[in-house]
Amino acid sequence: MPLQDVFAEVGADAALHAVDLATGAGTGLTPDRPVVIASVLKVLIALEFARQADAGQLDPADRVRVREDDRLGGTGTAGCLDDVELSLRDLAAFMMSVSDNTAADLLCDRVGVPNLRSLVTELGMDATVVTGPPRTVVTAMAEDLGDLAALAAASDEELAGTRAYRPGGTNTSTPRDMTRMLAAIWGDTAGTPAACAHVRTLMSRQADWHRIAAGFDDDVRVAAKSGTLPGLRNEVAVAEYPDGSRYAIAVFTRIATPHRRRPDVDLAIGRAARIAVDELRGA
Repeated sequence: MPLQDVFAEVGADAALHAVDLATGAGTGLTPDRPVVIASVLKVLIALEFARQADAGQLDPADRVRVREDDRLGGTGTAGCLDDVELSLRDLAAFMMSVSDNTAADLLCDRVGVPNLRSLVTELGMDATVVTGPPRTVVTAMAEDLGDLAALAAASDEELAGTRAYRPGGTNTSTPRDMTRMLAAIWGDTAGTPAACAHVRTLMSRQADWHRIAAGFDDDVRVAAKSGTLPGLRNEVAVAEYPDGSRYAIAVFTRIATPHRRRPDVDLAIGRAARIAVDELRGA
């Protein structure tokens, strides 16, 4: 089935790119279209953290206290009711495993947004724009809607009208840029081999397995990072087959009417990823 038909069945607009990491052969659906990446940004934060830790620019064991003013709500420390203390490397683990927004904020404070932008340039991700961590996105949404009270009361449709949903107005990339990043991480060229290995390990520990991983058999190892806003469902991943072949995949979707529960779209992401990889494998 053509990729566009997979997404048409669930009423989603999508952009996708998949590439064979051994040959560089690729396939996709509008792979150069700018897209809102949401929490997929956390892969870049994790990579910059791993690079700085490996270079001795920060101590991954440094302790951080997560206080009430730091919390954005959501999973991990972001949803805690009391102050908690943990290391920088544990912030990275929470950020990548359960997409902890507060952990991402605090870790980004340490590694620095300017360094993330330099990293993007170094990796040749020319279509990627980094505006800031999750708190920056939330602040922009509140400004667009009026204030934090308006944000708290906003419907999904109202949220979708803010700059957080506009490529270029928030953290933005393209599917091709995302697979370029993954290829560099899996090829040990995005940093030292140790730094790249750390990011691969973090991505392999994502708790959610219902998007790209759902499209593959159990013997295919999938390391991934999702990104979600009401109406937006994204994921980037590398799928490794038992024969050693590896495929970088980036899928970004948007539905016209925002809804938070769309398992059909999640499954379409996995199905389309599998179709793209099957094409690359000559199946």
